Amino acid sequence: MPALVDTHCHLDDAEFDRDRDAVIARAREAGVDRQIVPAVDAASWPKLREVCAADERLHAAYGLHPMLLDVHRDEHLVQLREWIERERPVAVGECGLDYFIEGLDPDRQQHFFEGQLKIARDFDLPVIVHARRAVDAVIATIRRISGLRGVVHSFSGSQEQANQLWKHGFLLGLGGPVTYDRANRLRKLAATMPIEHLLLETDAPDQPDACIRGQRNEPSRLPQVLATIAELRGESVEAVARATSANAERLFALPRT
Repeated sequence: MPALVDTHCHLDDAEFDRDRDAVIARAREAGVDRQIVPAVDAASWPKLREVCAADERLHAAYGLHPMLLDVHRDEHLVQLREWIERERPVAVGECGLDYFIEGLDPDRQQHFFEGQLKIARDFDLPVIVHARRAVDAVIATIRRISGLRGVVHSFSGSQEQANQLWKHGFLLGLGGPVTYDRANRLRKLAATMPIEHLLLETDAPDQPDACIRGQRNEPSRLPQVLATIAELRGESVEAVARATSANAERLFALPRT
């Protein structure tokens, strides 16, 4: 089977500090050859760089996550630009908008989101976008800034929202939630969407698949996501693996294995 790419995995998270090497080894054994590791705040960038530097198949992305809004400062956008120019990551992110958690000021979220989109555009890098109950606002922002490409990870929006994102050069990342039987809308989208717009992800250590509900997620669980999507589409796991890995290579400019 073609090697898989986990396009969203927080391997730098403290959850993996005790056994990170073993987690990476299990991923390799499961056929997950490469992983995109997005940042969440400025303080995490040095550790993320160190984690990715230890293995050439781990690819860093740097950004400011909307859920950590309280720790972000305007100077972090300046530092992000400098960091990206020096480190040359594969993407900007994780960035975006979160209208689910109460108390996250939407205007301030928008400020940091737009700032990161402009940085991505200036460096000709894709963006990794978080959009929870905020897909329409994300689409409006992408449309306004223009000249962007990227992925909306853990997509949970509608078919029409998906259509709009595809028109603007964005792919959709699907992970553990698609394995749950009750995720009817998401499973229908996975079954019918054009495969050239699909990426696989785990969002580990979060969003475990249905078989490990409530447990720590790992990139080695990506084959379960793959198998579910292949079954929903009525296609072979090899075909879906080949297409989604090619999509990841194209979006993130990864070398082919």
